[in-house]
Amino acid sequence: MALPYHLVQRGGRAGAWRPIVGVVTLILCFLFVVPLLVQIPFAVGLALVGRDVTEGLSRLLDLDDPTPLGLAYLNVALAGAIVVTWLLTRWLHGLRPGWLASIAPRIRWQWLMLCFALSFIALIATLIVSALVPASGDGAEISGELNDFTSTTRDFLLVVLFLTPLQAAGEEYAFRGYLTQAFGNLFGHAWVAVLLPALLFALAHGAQSAPVFFDRFAFGVVAGLAVVLTGGLEAGIAMHVLNNWFAFGIALAFSDMASTLNPVGGTWWTIPVTLTQSLVYLGLVVWVARRMGVATVTPTAAGPGELVGPRPRV
Repeated sequence: MALPYHLVQRGGRAGAWRPIVGVVTLILCFLFVVPLLVQIPFAVGLALVGRDVTEGLSRLLDLDDPTPLGLAYLNVALAGAIVVTWLLTRWLHGLRPGWLASIAPRIRWQWLMLCFALSFIALIATLIVSALVPASGDGAEISGELNDFTSTTRDFLLVVLFLTPLQAAGEEYAFRGYLTQAFGNLFGHAWVAVLLPALLFALAHGAQSAPVFFDRFAFGVVAGLAVVLTGGLEAGIAMHVLNNWFAFGIALAFSDMASTLNPVGGTWWTIPVTLTQSLVYLGLVVWVARRMGVATVTPTAAGPGELVGPRPRV
C-alpha cells in the first residue's frame, strides 16, 4: 500500500536495527563529526589570511560574543545535517535521498514557495498578538532605536540572508526528516514520529528556561505535524527560514546577535505569541494543501523494500 511520510523508511531495507543505528549515528555526527570537519576549511582560510588559527577557531566558536564568521560557521555546520541524512538514507536504508524531502520524492518547489507566502500571513497574526501581551522580559527586548549600520552589520546581514536558509533546512532534514521517518519506522505511529523529534529538537538547543524550552518543543510539534499532514519538509522549512530571518533581522536592527542566539531567559508571555504564529500557519498550510490536493502518501504502492533504489555501480 502507499506510505505516508513518517513510514517511508518501511519501503526501504528491512531491519529494526537500521533506524536505531541511524539515529545514534546522526546524533554523533551532529555533535562531533560535522562540527570538526567544517572547522577545517575555516582553519585553512584563517591561515591563508595570516591570522592565528588557534585563536581564530576559539573566536569562531564563541557564541556569547558572536562574529559574522562565527555565525557562518554555525550555519554551515548545521547545514551539514543535510548531507548526513542523505548518506544515512542511501547507505543504511537503501532509499533515494529525495524521499527525505517529500513523498514526491523531491522538494516540491511550487508548494515550498506557497508555504513561504502562508508563513508571512501567520507572521502578521503574530505581530498583532505580540502588541497585546506584555514584553517577554528575557533581556532581548527591542530598544526602539535603530542600531548603527556598520560593516559588521553588513557582514551579519549577508550571512543571515544566504546561509540561514541552509541552516534551517539542515535542522528540518535532521529533526522533521530523518528522525521523523526513523521513529515512524520503529514505532509505526505518527504521534511518536512527531513528539520524539520535537523533544530532541528542544533539547538540542542546550541550557534554557522552561518557557524557551516549551516554545521550541511546540515549534517542533507544529513543524512535525505540518510535515506529516502535507507529506514533505517544505512547510517546516518555510516556517523555520522565515522565523530565523525575522529573529536575526530584528536583532541586527534593534538588539544584538548574542541574545538572539542564546535566549536562555524568557517568560510564559512569549508562548501566546509564538503559538499564534504556529497554529495559524499550521491551519493555513493544512487547509491550502487539502484544497490543492497536495499528495501526502507515496505515489505508488510501496510494501517492504519496494522503494529501494538500484545498487550503485562500482
